[in-house]
Amino acid sequence: MKVPLLDVTRIPAALQAQLEARAVEVLRSGEYILGPAVSAFERDCAELLEVPHALGVSNGSDALLMLLMALGIGPGDEVIVPSYTFFATAGAVARLGATPVFVDSRADTLNMDADEVAAHITPRTRALIPVHLFGLPADLGALRSVAGDLPIIEDAAQAFLSRRDGRPVGGIETAGAFSFFPSKNLGGYGDGGLVTTRDPVLAERLRVLRAHGSEPKYHHAVVGGNFRLDALQAALLHVKLPLVEAELTGRRANAALYREALGDMPELRLPPDRSEHSYNQFVVRFTDGTTRDRVQRELSAAGVGTAVYYPLPLHRQPCFASVAGSTRCPVADEAAATSLALPIFAALRADELAYVAESLRSALCPRG
Repeated sequence: MKVPLLDVTRIPAALQAQLEARAVEVLRSGEYILGPAVSAFERDCAELLEVPHALGVSNGSDALLMLLMALGIGPGDEVIVPSYTFFATAGAVARLGATPVFVDSRADTLNMDADEVAAHITPRTRALIPVHLFGLPADLGALRSVAGDLPIIEDAAQAFLSRRDGRPVGGIETAGAFSFFPSKNLGGYGDGGLVTTRDPVLAERLRVLRAHGSEPKYHHAVVGGNFRLDALQAALLHVKLPLVEAELTGRRANAALYREALGDMPELRLPPDRSEHSYNQFVVRFTDGTTRDRVQRELSAAGVGTAVYYPLPLHRQPCFASVAGSTRCPVADEAAATSLALPIFAALRADELAYVAESLRSALCPRG
């Protein structure tokens, strides 16, 4: 049997027909940049995420970049980011000439550690960017308690409709950044993203920055960028928007089945069992890197797709050597060496999930 890590082509026929019909509508409309398709998608996203302002943007990386731009962050400033996450979180900081300050993660959740943040705040710190890693919300309450009045940008790229204390992430702190990359729980058919905020002044800055800083057209008080969401992507995402909750329900059900099948294995550390987890990835951890690498090879031989998120923490990336210096992030190092993502998407069949679990058990505990 072959089980992919993710199969974005498993689309019900009825949904496929809706997507195709909507795509044709946009093609015939002649409105391809922003316009009514984007506005309608933004309105429904704002309602679903319980925020007054939601703006469709080009991708999740640009969402972070333009939020930092809107906050006026640049050379001489520091922004605290986790080391164990995708590159874009720190990359956006560096692109503006600011300094990403890498902090370690909590051993239990792998999200940003508030105690580490407190130890790294300096007079030059201008913001924090916690990541809701793999769909599990970070402890925003603890982070706010150490951040004081500093802005907190929620990197919610992996956590659309994850909730913290009953509230959707991305709308709890200063602002949120989302990605609609095809692998996300709300995945598009190309690149796309969203920025959210409760602050009307910040929202207006973001609107201006999204279109080269032009307000009115061809008049530029600030330098922005081309951060617009294409109408075609917005329209297709809008079709899928009402189905996100069902996708999350399916992923949570699959996570529960994994726990039942694998929960008795002391050699395996499962992700935190939290009701608010949206499982953009289901990441398990092994006792050491050698075991992880061997198991991944054996799963691959058995036809099971897996992935390592992330093989090299950001404080060890060559491009950040000059700013990371002697930074120590032992939890990030351990997670990078021992973590492995298993298939979790909602369209995964029960027999496929059982095969993944059995293949993993066989790899960890081979029968002699």
